[in-house]
Amino acid sequence: RDPHTISARYTLRMLSLASFSLGLNLGTTPTRAGDVRMAVDVRAPFKTTESDRLMDEAREIMPGGVSSPVRAFKSVGGDPVVFDRVKGAYAWDVDGNKYVDYVGTWGPAIVGHADDRVLDAVKATMDKGTSFGAPCALENELAKMVIDAVPSVEMVRFTNSGTEACMGVLRLMRAYTKREKVIKFDGCYHGHADSFLVAAGSGVATLGLPDSPGVTQGASASTLVATYNDIESVKALFEANKGEVAGVILEGVVGNSGFIVPDQAFLTELRQVCDDNGAVLVFDEVMTGFRISYGGAQQHWGITPDLSTFGKVIGGGLPVGAYAGKKEIMEMVAPAGPMYQAGTLSGNPLAMTAGIETMKILKQPGTYEQLDRMTDKLINGILDAGKAAGHAVCGGHISGMFGFFFTDGPVKCFADAAKSDTAKFAKWHRGMLERGVYLAPSQYEAGFMSLSHSEADIEHTIAMAKEVFAELELLAGGEGGQLRPAHWRAAPPEGERERPEERYAFDGTPTGVARDREAAVVRRNTPVLLYCVCEVLAPWASLAPLCTKSHARRWDENLDATG
Repeated sequence: RDPHTISARYTLRMLSLASFSLGLNLGTTPTRAGDVRMAVDVRAPFKTTESDRLMDEAREIMPGGVSSPVRAFKSVGGDPVVFDRVKGAYAWDVDGNKYVDYVGTWGPAIVGHADDRVLDAVKATMDKGTSFGAPCALENELAKMVIDAVPSVEMVRFTNSGTEACMGVLRLMRAYTKREKVIKFDGCYHGHADSFLVAAGSGVATLGLPDSPGVTQGASASTLVATYNDIESVKALFEANKGEVAGVILEGVVGNSGFIVPDQAFLTELRQVCDDNGAVLVFDEVMTGFRISYGGAQQHWGITPDLSTFGKVIGGGLPVGAYAGKKEIMEMVAPAGPMYQAGTLSGNPLAMTAGIETMKILKQPGTYEQLDRMTDKLINGILDAGKAAGHAVCGGHISGMFGFFFTDGPVKCFADAAKSDTAKFAKWHRGMLERGVYLAPSQYEAGFMSLSHSEADIEHTIAMAKEVFAELELLAGGEGGQLRPAHWRAAPPEGERERPEERYAFDGTPTGVARDREAAVVRRNTPVLLYCVCEVLAPWASLAPLCTKSHARRWDENLDATG
C-alpha cells in the first residue's frame, strides 16, 4: 500500500505493456539454443520475386531454364537468382540484391568483372567490326603472349571454348600417335565431347548423372579411366592396353570435382610413364591457365606437358579457347597438316582484345602475390569458422583458386570428394546467398578470387560464413535445438516448391508466417527481459515478485517449446 511501491508497480506494468508493442518491431537473430539476441535488422530483406518469375518463364522455353546445367541450383535447392549486371567483385540480380561474387563467370573474371581497361579496349576494337572470318593481327599478339608465358608452348590454335579446345586436342593426340585410346581421370571434366563424358566432373558430378545418354559405345570404349593421384592405376591401364594408349589428359589442379590438388610425385611419375610408353601428356589448363600462375599449373608444378588446353582467362570474359604445345605435334593441324579442325568465330577480334588486355594486367608485378594473399585469408577464415562451429571441413587454395568440402578429408580424388555432406553444403550455400555472398552452386566446383576483391569483402564473407556455420550447428541439434526451422532442403521433392510464406531468410529476416511466429515469441519474452533489468536496477525489493510468477511461467513454456 506504500505509494512509492504502487507507483513503481504502475510504472513496471506500463513498461510491460509498452514492451508488447515494442516486440512487434524487434527481430531475433538466435545463434544457439538459449541465446536470443534482440536487434533491429538493418540489412535489406532478401527477395527473389523477379528472379522467380523469370526462371518460371525460362523453364518453359529452355531445358531446365538455363544454358548450362550447374546454373540451375539443382544440387543446392531453391531457385537460382537471375543476374542483371556485374562490376568488379560484385554482382546484382534483377531484384536488386547485391553479392560478393566468388564464381567470377566460372573463372575468367580474374581482374574483376567489367574492368574498365578491358572494356575500353573492346569498345575500340568493336568500332572496327565484331568478326572478320579472316586472319587479324590480334591473333598473333595473343598467341605470342601465350607462348611467352607457358614454357611448353611453341604453337597455338584458337577456338571458341574450352570444350572445343579439348575436342581438338583429343583428335590431335590420336592423329599424332596413330593410337585411339586415351586415359582420363575420374571426376576430371574436359568439356562435353562424347569421349570425355565418361566418369566426368563438373555438372555431371553436380547432378549425379551416370555417363551421359547419347554417348556411343564406340566413343566410351576408347576412354580409359584412372584414379587421380594414384599412379599405380595409370600404370595398370598402360599395362592392360600395351601400345594402344595415345595419351593422358588431366587437370593440373582439379576444379570440377571441387578443389583437388595433385601430389608433386604423382605428376612427376606421370610424365615419366607417358615417356616410357610413347604417349602424349596433356594438361587441361582451361581453368588453371593464367589463374594459379602466369604460366599455369605446369609452371607451378614444374612439369612440361606435350600439349595444353586453355580457355576462360585468355578470353577476358569473352568466349575463347585454345590448344597449344610442341611445334612438331601442332604442325599436324590443318592446314599445316592432315588433322582437320575449324571454327567460324575462332580468333575473333573482340575475344582476342579482351584476352590481350587481361594478360597485360596479369603480367604486372605483385598480381599473383595479391591473389594468393587474399585467397589464403578467405579460405582459412572459412575453414576456421567451420571447425570452430563443430563441422567437418577441409580445403585449400593455390593463388586465386580455392575450394572446400564438408568432410574431414584429406580429399585426393573424386571418391574422397564424394564423401562430402552435400545436403549440409546446400544449406550453407543458401545461407551465404541470402547474406549476399555468391558461391558456386555445387560442392563439386572450385571458387575464384579476383584482383577486385577487397579486404572488406573477405572480412564480410568470413563474418557471414560464421553466422551460417553457427546456424547449421544449431539445426544439427534436432528438434530441441531448433530456434529457426530448416525449411531449405538440399532438393525439394519432385513437383514441390519451397513455401516462401514460411521461410526464414538466412540474413536473419523471417518472412510471412515465420515472421509472425517470431514476433509472437518476442512479444512474450520481452517483458521477461525487461523484468530482469528492473530486478537489477530497482531500489525496491518489493518489485521483484510483481511479474515473477506469470512471466517466469511463460518463460518456462517458451523454453519447453523452443529449447
